[in-house]
Amino acid sequence: MNQNTSPLFGIVVLVVLISQTLGGSTHAADRADRMTYAQAKARIPQRQLPEFWVGDVKGLADRFERLTRGTARVIAISPGGRPIHLVTYGDKEPLQQKANFNSAIGGRLPSAYMDKNARKKPVVFFVGPVHGHEVEALTGLVNLIEIMESGRDLRGRDQSHLQALGSQCRLLIVPAGNPDGTARFEPRSLQGMEQNDLRFWGQGTWSDDRLCGWPQVKRQHPLVGDNVGFVGCYFNDAGINPMHDEFFAPMGPEAPAILKIAREEGPDLAVSLHSHEPPPALLRPAYLPHAIQQDVRVLAERYYAMLDQHSLPHDSPPQVRAEDQEMPSAFNLTSVLYHISGATSFTFECPHGLIGSCEVTHEQILDIQLTLYEAMLRHELDKKK
Repeated sequence: MNQNTSPLFGIVVLVVLISQTLGGSTHAADRADRMTYAQAKARIPQRQLPEFWVGDVKGLADRFERLTRGTARVIAISPGGRPIHLVTYGDKEPLQQKANFNSAIGGRLPSAYMDKNARKKPVVFFVGPVHGHEVEALTGLVNLIEIMESGRDLRGRDQSHLQALGSQCRLLIVPAGNPDGTARFEPRSLQGMEQNDLRFWGQGTWSDDRLCGWPQVKRQHPLVGDNVGFVGCYFNDAGINPMHDEFFAPMGPEAPAILKIAREEGPDLAVSLHSHEPPPALLRPAYLPHAIQQDVRVLAERYYAMLDQHSLPHDSPPQVRAEDQEMPSAFNLTSVLYHISGATSFTFECPHGLIGSCEVTHEQILDIQLTLYEAMLRHELDKKK
């Protein structure tokens, strides 16, 4: 320091420099938290996705019309005018129903709703992505349908063991639970992309191009209005997130159609298929009895052991607990699936394969999905022994 410079001057200069540095960091962070549609489009990799990958709803109707073993029907039309399909395998076994599930439980006789133990085959319900960008499940389910038709997946690999397991069950498959959101998802896969790409395409932006992000994006629902920019693929064309519809007064067609199938079919096991950044995870279902939660934990243990055999990553089994946290869990589509049908219901999260998180390939993502389906079918078939 110059001898003619006072100590106070040095302190002032230091404060100014720190302020400029922090200000620059703030501006940089603010820029990183914004993305225009043009920028998001430019970030999509120039690549050829594998032939077995299904990241769009185009062509699904034609594919389902060609089924020879399974049956496909439209169960609803989205706000954007897109069909929502149900594909089934195995005959429905007739069971007498004297009451809805809620009333049967109130009467302390679940079989008044449906005597599931009388069925010869377990009923397994696969609910494809209600968040449109989570196409890992769409890919998995379309491959499962191909397996049930031909014994091979879309890679041409023999999957006759999975076909045989599926043939011993009644399968209910909704491949795309939110076709509007999936149609809006232009990358067709987030594998090899970054967290902000997930934030843009998944949750969308506000009108000033700020990324909505989670959980803030769930604090305005429906996601419509002058403050909304790009509507993320969480939502249908009316801004409804089917995972968090108003189930007692529905706002969109997707959740009611899914729940109608559950109510009529009384599945033994039901999964809502999602995707996230970390390794594969079966989540603890909220607002379900401890016995159901424990059943999900047992399934998770089996599934994770199977992933270990394939050298694939996974999370830890969910803990069984009551809803006693300070911040209550969401009563979401997974919760309602149990309360309307008595199914062991759970949410599955598959990795997207983002850079810097759980970096899996497209091949590994499909194997993660198909291994889950195998674990689910074995889990229910074992109960019939």
